[in-house]
Amino acid sequence: MSVSLGMPSVRGNGDGQGARGPVAARRKARQIMVGSVPVGGDAPVSVQSMTTTLTADVNATLQQIAELTASGCQIVRVAVPSQDDAEALPAIARKSPIPVIADIHFQPKYVFAAIDAGCAAVRVNPGNIKKFDDRVGEIAKAAKDAGVPIRIGVNAGSLDKRLLEKHGKATPEALVESALWECSLFEEHDFRDIKISVKHNDPVVMIAAYRQLAAACDYPLHLGVTEAGPAFQGTIKSAVAFGSLLADGIGDTIRVSLSAPPVEEVKVGTAILESLGLRERGLEIVSCPSCGRAQVDVYTLAEEVTAGLKDFPVPLRVAVMGCVVNGPGEAREADLGVASGNGKGQIFVKGQVVKTVPEAQIVETLIEEAMRIAEDMGIEIGEDGSVSGPGADVVVG
Repeated sequence: MSVSLGMPSVRGNGDGQGARGPVAARRKARQIMVGSVPVGGDAPVSVQSMTTTLTADVNATLQQIAELTASGCQIVRVAVPSQDDAEALPAIARKSPIPVIADIHFQPKYVFAAIDAGCAAVRVNPGNIKKFDDRVGEIAKAAKDAGVPIRIGVNAGSLDKRLLEKHGKATPEALVESALWECSLFEEHDFRDIKISVKHNDPVVMIAAYRQLAAACDYPLHLGVTEAGPAFQGTIKSAVAFGSLLADGIGDTIRVSLSAPPVEEVKVGTAILESLGLRERGLEIVSCPSCGRAQVDVYTLAEEVTAGLKDFPVPLRVAVMGCVVNGPGEAREADLGVASGNGKGQIFVKGQVVKTVPEAQIVETLIEEAMRIAEDMGIEIGEDGSVSGPGADVVVG
């Protein structure tokens, strides 16, 4: 079913450019499969996160994976620092609704355990695995036989000592050299089912490293600002770094690293992709910052509309505007909107004024109109938020 909403499609024109912004054509990366999720090539940029539970606690880990999946996570990583964690992998990999990547440090034996357990991929950090280079041949054979890709994950905080001595610190050049060196070792064994990350806590260094890496190879790239910080700081750093790279067509998967619940990482990552037109948007609230011209309480209105339409399953752009300068224009361009003034609000639906209501009725009226738009699209919304009906296929999953 084709439905015309107020915003243009973000699917782009086939060359990697979304209709909403100046996103460059995607870098031509080879494609790998992480379980059922394609990464690289012309596949959409995927959102990843990592569980914070003890992996050995299978039930707790699966519960968190279920929560991440519900929030839009497409690939999940689990830490495997102990034998108990390794023994939990088969059950987690089998029952997880999304592909599971095993995160391996220090012990090469857990790489083989993860492959045997049926994990969709394995992440290895060469700088943290003693004599890792000596085991590459065995790892490459096991991974190739099982059809399991390897992510070579280089981190500024655990860079190989040889490279630290050579470069003095974790420079972009040092990160890239580490990643490409490890790739070359796998290539010697005819293994190229590889994804790379070169993470740093400084967005400027991280951006430079990924740009160098993108120019030097055709492997798919996993973007990340490592140890980005608490929610606010980490969101800003990640948005700046990811936005710069993704707008240049660089990046095939992303993980926002926050000192916050992992579901928040997924929300931020999804919002970044939506902002760049790289993922179909869900509900989008456009609201003005308020100023001396505002004649209604814009802050409260925006908060109440956001709360009232939380988890609304239909992709809508809703404008909540507080004055007559930009209000009518923004409200007219949205799927649904209000232009407020003198204690009243003009309600717009698909560019047309449908009614004028007192300020106290704006929120409930917008919610009513949102439900009516859903009905017109053939979408029935249950009390539990479930959707059905002939138009349900337009709902963002």
